Amino acid sequence: MTLRLILTRHAKSSWDDPHMSDHDRPLSKRGRDSASALGRWLSATALCPDEVMVSSAERTRETWDLISREGCAPVEADIAPSLYLAEPDVMLNALKGATGRTVMMIGHNPGTSFMAHGLLDNPPATHLFDRYPTGASAVIDFDIDDWEDLTWRMGRLHDFVVPRDLLAAEDAMAKEPRPLSA
Repeated sequence: MTLRLILTRHAKSSWDDPHMSDHDRPLSKRGRDSASALGRWLSATALCPDEVMVSSAERTRETWDLISREGCAPVEADIAPSLYLAEPDVMLNALKGATGRTVMMIGHNPGTSFMAHGLLDNPPATHLFDRYPTGASAVIDFDIDDWEDLTWRMGRLHDFVVPRDLLAAEDAMAKEPRPLSA
């Protein structure tokens, strides 16, 4: 059996209120647009999760809320305080408790980036994957039957996207001329 992880860094957050705690920061307008684009992409590519683990931070919860509105079947997120600014080992241990076949985990950097690199048998050598910008999402497949069997370096990269590219592609498609009907 193949299990799949969609490992996502939260979308771009707002820094408008310098007095707000880091945990409570919401998404910026760009972040909201990015999260929605991620949701449309997941739905269009049939990569919808059947289990979701989300850091307890406002920006991660808002990222999932916007993703989930874009066509995937609604899934109740497991809001995990342990994933807030978590290190890769904490994230791996949380994932080992998963029960879904396709699990989405939404977290923060640098943990998310380090986790993606650590899970892959052959991480891509690209600057975007190394940076893991806001909203970046890696789809990683594992040839295991149970998440408890997960260890480092056993994943294969199925796909990697960043919202900026998704939004640019949507914009380009919207500008394509439409054929006239006969």
